[in-house]
Amino acid sequence: MKIRADILRIYQSVHTWTGVTTGLLLFIGFFAGAITMFAGSIDKWATPPSHHLPQVDASQYDALIHRVFKQHPEALSGINISFEADNSPVNWYEQGGARGLSLDKTLWHGTLNEAGELEAHTSYINELSSLVDYLHRSAGIAGEIGHDQAGVYVLGIAAILYFIALVSGVIFLLPSLVKSFFALRDKKGASRFWLDTHNLIGITSLPFHIIIAITVIVFAFHDILYDGLGKLYGDKPLFSRQAPSAVEYKVENLPSLDVILKKAKDYAPDYQVKGITLSRLNSAMPSASIQLLSDKHLMRGPKTDYLFMNPYTFEVSASSVADDAQGVWGAVVTTLFGLHFGSYGGEFGRWAYFIMGILGAVLFYTGNLLWLEKRRKQKQPEQSKSTRIMGKLTVGVAMGSLLGVAAAFAVTKWAALTTININVVYMWVYYLCFGFTLIAAFAIGMSKTAIWSQKAIAILCFSLPLTSVIAFAIPSLGIWSATAWSSIGLELTAMILGFIFWRMADKTKHRAYYGEANSIWFIGQHKTECELQTQSV
Repeated sequence: MKIRADILRIYQSVHTWTGVTTGLLLFIGFFAGAITMFAGSIDKWATPPSHHLPQVDASQYDALIHRVFKQHPEALSGINISFEADNSPVNWYEQGGARGLSLDKTLWHGTLNEAGELEAHTSYINELSSLVDYLHRSAGIAGEIGHDQAGVYVLGIAAILYFIALVSGVIFLLPSLVKSFFALRDKKGASRFWLDTHNLIGITSLPFHIIIAITVIVFAFHDILYDGLGKLYGDKPLFSRQAPSAVEYKVENLPSLDVILKKAKDYAPDYQVKGITLSRLNSAMPSASIQLLSDKHLMRGPKTDYLFMNPYTFEVSASSVADDAQGVWGAVVTTLFGLHFGSYGGEFGRWAYFIMGILGAVLFYTGNLLWLEKRRKQKQPEQSKSTRIMGKLTVGVAMGSLLGVAAAFAVTKWAALTTININVVYMWVYYLCFGFTLIAAFAIGMSKTAIWSQKAIAILCFSLPLTSVIAFAIPSLGIWSATAWSSIGLELTAMILGFIFWRMADKTKHRAYYGEANSIWFIGQHKTECELQTQSV
């Protein structure tokens, strides 16, 4: 395909500037989003096993929830029933709720002991996966606009520019696409290698990036979209709402859990019921929110589909399960949600989205580095001010966010030995690491900051399996080792990432001390003390 050179230059400029101005925000959104694919595994790994009480036999659930209602009537406003082996059979909130990131949520856990009596205790909720999700949705930008975080809108604007960058990038790559699609020319210098890598990742994952860009825009600005549609609908509501019943329901008349489960299975026979939340049981608007899991269907939520029904009459008020009743728009929304969350395909789907999310972060990081390489003065050691500032921002923001998340994971089990609120610890650890790395990038330069921060990230990653080894060797310490397969997998992944970051630090060090003299990475010839001693002899 032949396109005029002046048109290609315009698209290249659009691609470059939209990518550079949004790349660092999107870097945080993508790498954090990749980690949230395993939010359930992170919660299990980060929560002390003592917080969860033993499961009960299927025939004991009704007796358990009615004992909870009798001794803890506040649970009538909302009680969660879990059928998973490593969760407490029931829990309910004493403080806070299921939605959003909160530092002081308190949860009651309940089960039956061998005598059939209620056993219950309170515990804090570990918000490590919620912290990562918060970074994914807001890039860590503090503040609120309306009922949402300010960072959500900032990322929404970034996603618009990101979509423009995708389209313009494809257009200016078209003439050379066939010839250089799979070319990774490592013998033509680091810049050519990273440009080929950037192009290869961008083209091969283009459908994924288009879906993410569009859905992020919708997630960020859906309130504005609904307000606009509301003007077209006039007084007619956009979404139907369940009308309050004339009957005031009482928990004494609640059908058995087996009956509610059977109704859910009849509605969605291909799904597995993961849990049920019963709420407002003594009211005219009782609700059973049923979490439905399937590896064969696109699910609307990040973890499950959902079914809302009246637990007394079994009347379905809302559902995200794909069926004819959804209509065209419902199916479109479910598809878009499922494609954004990667909530299909089970473990394979989660790993595929994890890898694509990480590659997306690599795409933005390499995009910034390519911009720096292109603008640097190749025959002068002194680089322009704009190049130096952008280099420091790129390393400071990217490595600072990675270091903050790695440190939050690393302190998890050790902080649990103290009485300090672990969720407050997470916030302090993340923002201190992020701020310190960003300041270091401007104080000591991008190269030295990249070297020490990459090594620090590697050490923090290694500390996760090491903590498990210590917990296994010294059980009296009170920390816990990884025993579930999902927790072992998490620590093995951390170990692999540790080796990758250690290798990256070595590569960066070599380039900084022995690489091209006029590179933005170059900080001078490095000689170790051993080398100097050898020369002096």
